[in-house]
Amino acid sequence: MTLIRADHERGITTLALDSPANRNALSAPLVAELGEALARCAGDADVRAVLLTHTGGTFCAGADLKAPPDPAAFVHLMRTVVELPKPVVARVTGHVRAGGLGLLAACDIAVAGPGSSYAFTEARLGLAPAVISMPVLPRMDPRAASRYYLTGERFDAAEAARTGLVTLAADDVDEALAPVLDGLRRSSPQGLAASKALVTATVAEAFDRWSKELTARSASLFASAEAREGVTAFLERRDPAWVL
Repeated sequence: MTLIRADHERGITTLALDSPANRNALSAPLVAELGEALARCAGDADVRAVLLTHTGGTFCAGADLKAPPDPAAFVHLMRTVVELPKPVVARVTGHVRAGGLGLLAACDIAVAGPGSSYAFTEARLGLAPAVISMPVLPRMDPRAASRYYLTGERFDAAEAARTGLVTLAADDVDEALAPVLDGLRRSSPQGLAASKALVTATVAEAFDRWSKELTARSASLFASAEAREGVTAFLERRDPAWVL
């Protein structure tokens, strides 16, 4: 069973997360399969850019709590997106939670529709947005990141655009994407790779500096008693013990 649906048209390869049974959660198989698909795009001269999207009403629900990927594997996936020598554009028409926001923030351009919503839910589970901070914090307004990291509140596409988490909020995502994809098709492969390296330099530096420490911190939090209670409560659809 494939978890990534791939299509190609006029230089743009579309990779759709296609795991509706768990709301496109980041399972170990999905992370591996997406990484392999991106690697193929990197080596294919016919691919000018990648359009990352999803099937169903959720772009990505975050880590698959029943079968989470190794933190190092997820870090490698986000870094692959950041360092791919071709632009990666996110097309978001559904919900994005927790680790899914790291995947979204790793993309170079993101266009979001009115039906999308966003939440950093980690603190409510006894966790923290540790490894996803590497692509998220260089992109997002610091005051907004502080609020949403700490409270886990949901916010909409307009707020995601205001805070820098996505590039643009649009009523018609495909209409908004048309000039973006046209611009990418008109740009040279060398020009795109060199330009992307300039605009992703700060994000790449965050990975260089923090990957090892934040991967270890993520693993430690997942193994903690509070996280076990938070994840168990989530799966049992109840409040964790610490809720006041």
